[in-house]
Amino acid sequence: MIVEERIYTLHTEVQLKDYLHIYEAEGLVVQKPILGGFLGYFHTEIGTLNQLVHLWAYTDLEDRRVRRERLHQNEQWLGCLRKIRPMIKTMENRIMLPTSFSPVRTMPLALLTD
Repeated sequence: MIVEERIYTLHTEVQLKDYLHIYEAEGLVVQKPILGGFLGYFHTEIGTLNQLVHLWAYTDLEDRRVRRERLHQNEQWLGCLRKIRPMIKTMENRIMLPTSFSPVRTMPLALLTD
């Protein structure tokens, strides 16, 4: 299993609630069934402000590639991107491997998919 961490920092003039409203209503509903492995979506309260962190689990890099390719062929997702991308100032992405003692390592990906 791999875990993808995505960190978005919004422009300071963007209201977090506006971004989250669009994303939850139009983006997440498409992403969850296509990407599967949704671990969580978080926003910062202390530290770098206006920052969002979301985590997605995949079987491996090939699973991630195939699922993200499918996502980028979805018209509803592309419509959501047209709305939220201008709100995002910076994007970071990392692929992480769970340690041998991480609880998520032994969690079946099927449990993470709605």
